[in-house]
Amino acid sequence: MIKILLKKQFLEMFKSFFYNQKTNEKRSAGSVALYISLFVFSTVIVLGGMFTALALLLCSSLAAMDLSWLYFALFSIIAILIGIFGSVFNTYSGLYLSKDNDLLLSMPIPVHAIMISRLLGVYLMGLMFSGIVILPAVAVYSFVKFSVLSLIGGIILIFLISLIVLILSCLLGWVIAKISLKLKNKSFITVIISLAFIAAYYFVYFKAQTIIKNFLENAVTYGEKIMSDVYPLYMFGKIGTGDILSILIFTAAILLLFAVMWFVLSRSFIKISTSSAASANSKSGALRKKSAARQNSISKALLKKEFARFTSSPNYMLNCGLASFLIPILGIFLIIKKADISYAFNTLFVNSAGLKTAVICIALCLLATMNDSAAPSVSLEGKSIWILQSLPIDPKLPLIAKLLVQILVTAVPLVFCSACAAFAFSADAVSILFMIIIPIIFALLSSCFGLFIGLKMPNLNWTSEITPIKQNIGVLIAIFGGVLFIGFMFVFCLILVNIIGMAACLSVVAVIMLALSYLLLHWITTKGANIFKNL
Repeated sequence: MIKILLKKQFLEMFKSFFYNQKTNEKRSAGSVALYISLFVFSTVIVLGGMFTALALLLCSSLAAMDLSWLYFALFSIIAILIGIFGSVFNTYSGLYLSKDNDLLLSMPIPVHAIMISRLLGVYLMGLMFSGIVILPAVAVYSFVKFSVLSLIGGIILIFLISLIVLILSCLLGWVIAKISLKLKNKSFITVIISLAFIAAYYFVYFKAQTIIKNFLENAVTYGEKIMSDVYPLYMFGKIGTGDILSILIFTAAILLLFAVMWFVLSRSFIKISTSSAASANSKSGALRKKSAARQNSISKALLKKEFARFTSSPNYMLNCGLASFLIPILGIFLIIKKADISYAFNTLFVNSAGLKTAVICIALCLLATMNDSAAPSVSLEGKSIWILQSLPIDPKLPLIAKLLVQILVTAVPLVFCSACAAFAFSADAVSILFMIIIPIIFALLSSCFGLFIGLKMPNLNWTSEITPIKQNIGVLIAIFGGVLFIGFMFVFCLILVNIIGMAACLSVVAVIMLALSYLLLHWITTKGANIFKNL
């Protein structure tokens, strides 16, 4: 029974390998083999190769300084973090809030069999991600400084790290599951965590060389500090070198923690795994108790519907609304680094203050191109588009609502960032005016152009929402069209700003964008509305 349940778990986790998400049809054996090969290549060869290179860089130096334990401690921490990140969401969705919990619990299947299969799925997923880091570290150490004890210690270290990942994943997955049941909109949690991971990745990526160099230069100092202040971490690192006492202590401690986790989980598994249904029932009951609902206008109701669609999908927000998160961060960064950035710009544009204002406006517009929610918005209606088409409303109203979502989620952060830029560059009143107006008009133009492309190139036949969001030529045209127009703006300003002045140059740009926006908006509300009605 456990074997069957575990097979089911893996088929769910790797469903995209076996089924085409666009057509929901089973892939051929060759396609399955290709997808699995690509997955193995990206994880084992690319990621594994990256950590192998890091191990080769650190191992010899640390072993020569008699700091082998620090080498294993460092790679153990990295392995645990990556293992947790790779498996915690599988724990949340696969262990606690799986969609088939009620079905499995209603069948004559022992609860412990369901728990074991779910835990094995989490364990193997965590082992895969942590193994990408720690396996190369153990292999490289065995090659550099081989001994039987260190080989045994390395194997035990791999096992103990996988158990730590399992325990922490279960704990964090439980926390996420508890929080998610209390939240009305879980998508923002996913978006925030994804953005935090992206930020951490790029921080480490750009600082990696400096961090490694600093670590090697001060390894002895760091080692002494850890031994005096974090002695358990020193002992944990000693496991990899084959230290018997460290192996026995940590093996006993981690197995005890695992036993406690199993005991607690076995006592609370049924309550947690069925709480989502209970929560939904209580929410439905609460809704039934409401005697009246607030009435909205048609336009407001459609706008709310579009915002709900946007905020309910992490894929939609991350891929089509990333600028809304990044632009305010840029504004705060401009204020923090006011002196340095202002000095750099003043030096670069010492002979043309007008061009400086134009470049700032163009830079803000370039950031706005990352928002393209209007382009896939028609396609995202999918096979449910008939609902909007059947409503007794003007077909241009849903399209205007789709436009307003992108305009609002882009223009509001742009105004904030423009104000920050005006403060950072000590801009005059005329420059401030253009730094606010130009990006807003561009947000209007890019929204209209995106919806225009979306109506011209709709894709309503999809099974996964990622298809119209990312695998859509219309979205690419909308993004690169905006970038090309910004290129035109830059060349135009570069040639004319010193001839006719900044105010006149940017005024011409604003008039051109407004004229194009009007033409696109007129097409959308006439021919576009007719296309939407007959899709």
